Amino acid sequence: MAITPSTTDVIVIGGGPAGSTTSTLLAQYGCKVKLFEREHFPRFHIGESLIPETYWVLQRLKMLDKMKKSHFIKKYSVQFVNANGKLSAPFYFHDNKPHECSQTWQVARSEFDLMMLRNAAEQGVEVHESTRVLEVLFEDGPLTPNPSPPEGRGGKAVGVRIQKEDGTTEEVRAKVVVDASGQSALLQSRFKLRLWDPVLNKGAIWTYFEGAYRDTGRDEGATLVIQTPNKQGWFWYIPLHNDVMSVGVVGPFDYLFKGRGSHEQTYNEEVAACPAVKERVANGKRVTGYFATKDYSYRSKQVAGDGWVLVGDAFGFLDPLYSSGVLLALKSGELAADAIADGLSRGDVSAAQLGKWGDMFNAGVDRMRRLVCEYYDGFSFGKFVRTFPQLKNAVTDLLIGDLFTERVDAVWQPMESLYEEGKNTIPAWSAGTPPEVAQTKTNELFLPSGRKP
Repeated sequence: MAITPSTTDVIVIGGGPAGSTTSTLLAQYGCKVKLFEREHFPRFHIGESLIPETYWVLQRLKMLDKMKKSHFIKKYSVQFVNANGKLSAPFYFHDNKPHECSQTWQVARSEFDLMMLRNAAEQGVEVHESTRVLEVLFEDGPLTPNPSPPEGRGGKAVGVRIQKEDGTTEEVRAKVVVDASGQSALLQSRFKLRLWDPVLNKGAIWTYFEGAYRDTGRDEGATLVIQTPNKQGWFWYIPLHNDVMSVGVVGPFDYLFKGRGSHEQTYNEEVAACPAVKERVANGKRVTGYFATKDYSYRSKQVAGDGWVLVGDAFGFLDPLYSSGVLLALKSGELAADAIADGLSRGDVSAAQLGKWGDMFNAGVDRMRRLVCEYYDGFSFGKFVRTFPQLKNAVTDLLIGDLFTERVDAVWQPMESLYEEGKNTIPAWSAGTPPEVAQTKTNELFLPSGRKP
């Protein structure tokens, strides 16, 4: 006797911030949601620093009280250290927007993501951990998305095939499939939708210290962005709870990973050459091995197809300079959930309906991307604010993640007025990379053995 596949309204692949956001909001709308996460939480993830605009999504998720009661370090500002070691004035978020949203948190992602997943379950999401999605099912078989690229036809997603913890497999049907599978990007990889950023060809190496220097009072939770003396890259310096400090170096892929030694050797060389970091970690004790990631700036050519939608890192990832990763995961999850709920209420799960938020979202990511690219191209916050003090609030709006409004576009023309003669414009992300370059790229993450935050 044939086994009838189980059914639901929406399937969400992945239990990270994007997946938990999408599923929670859909459950609030009254949708039946099944979430499949291949790992068992808690699990390690990089990306500890939240920015203020996450507040509004966390509020919708009913997460704010849980965050306020948590032991996560409160974050009020960001500061920049230039190549000469000069510390900028702090960008205090509350000075720009006097609202409780201007205080955010530095989080251990293993704990934060678990809180988010449990919150989803509390609100009615059927959560399945240690469950691997083997493939997405389409109504006419293994077809390509709609609109279809040259290599295939179009097809509507109708469910998934999963492998449970005991090794058995099962088909689950749904009206909509949400890919929140992170940087493994299940559907993006399957349909060859990834465009590597033509400019942001970066990598990172990081580790964690106990007892490293941290400020006190209002500045205890500040994120520091420290430019390396040779201007080849920058360090993040992020204080976490339990006296742990996350310290990582970011630089061009070729600079960090070609012709260098081990990750440990390269990292220690970069610390030794950067007094602002060396002095801060001098009294600290390293408590983990060395983590590394390469080739992480990319986006998908489309956000949705018939019956499916991409959110979070499964859609794209931007350079971590301004700690925008969790915000973009939460925001894409929120926008996708609203579009899905609206579509289900009208019986419309077309690509146009499920992806109607894509242009607006991409425009917001483009604003953050431009600020990132300007920094790498020599932009000085100090010089800009001294020259255009009336625009300090607009720049701070970008830093807090207020990306989805044309109001902040007031900064670009004044910024361009400070360009050195002959400076080239920044290529759009959609320009992509040449095929011969793209085929050599692969997003990689290296995790050491032993302790992980």
